[in-house]
Amino acid sequence: MSTAAAAGTWKLGDLEVNRIGYGAMRLTGNGMMGNSDGTPIDRDTAVGLLHSAFEQGVNHIDTASFYFSPLRSANELINRALSTWHRDVVVVTKVGPARDPSGEWATAARPDQLRGQVEENLRQLGRDHLDVVNLRCNDPNTATIAEHFGALAELRQAGLIRHLGLSNVGPKHVAEALTIAPVVCVQNHYSLEWRRADELGLVDLCRERGIAFVPYFAVSGLRREAAAVQEHDARVHSVARAHNATPAQVRLAWTLHRGPHVLAIPGTTNPAHLAENVAAGSLRLTEEELAVLGEPVSPTTSPRAHG
Repeated sequence: MSTAAAAGTWKLGDLEVNRIGYGAMRLTGNGMMGNSDGTPIDRDTAVGLLHSAFEQGVNHIDTASFYFSPLRSANELINRALSTWHRDVVVVTKVGPARDPSGEWATAARPDQLRGQVEENLRQLGRDHLDVVNLRCNDPNTATIAEHFGALAELRQAGLIRHLGLSNVGPKHVAEALTIAPVVCVQNHYSLEWRRADELGLVDLCRERGIAFVPYFAVSGLRREAAAVQEHDARVHSVARAHNATPAQVRLAWTLHRGPHVLAIPGTTNPAHLAENVAAGSLRLTEEELAVLGEPVSPTTSPRAHG
């Protein structure tokens, strides 16, 4: 069986993780923006799925307190799974967006409200500190994040947070945050079809600064939080056939190719898809295949150098 370690590792500060992680959003049955992906799976089944991910080497979970539906909370499921798992798993959560108890989206949190969001994550996860907290911006074009990130930096100094990251941001926000506190990861929308982070130089900036770049929607592409559907990209099909792989695996392999600092956090409630996602970490694309996918090969990010 392939394990998540096949893709290699990266450090989030002092926390070493395998580059293939798991995104917990789908466990609730709802996408982040409230789009339903179906009925959430049974709690025991969800815990079993998380344990299966851990057994396959996944030691990096992405979540948030606002990942919930009327029936499920991603944090509650992770808490339950970790209570009976006795090896280290890094939990990365995020704050900034706000939902009321009914699930309706509210105004994004003010800087003075971020402590409450951090404490809510602590309660739900059953922890006395959070491994990594990403400040997620509702608007990637926002002028400044200094007050919000500064508030989180104070909570880091107080011991509630171990490391800080950013989500849905641009290079100027990374530069601004670094004047306040260390940044261990940047989480942005990124896929074969959506390469805005390349246009902005964000992927390269993160590599230069030793910051993990963590794409979300890497498999679903422009479909965003929708579950993966039939693949219509002939290029992806061509490469997948050559490796006897699935299109989703090719997309994940392309994502990991972008640099040793790039992590993947695919989410699924299907055990077979989970195993396929983990196995994608073993898939090595050739220079010719990368060219087919429209990505020039950089000497510093050769796919053969990773894993």
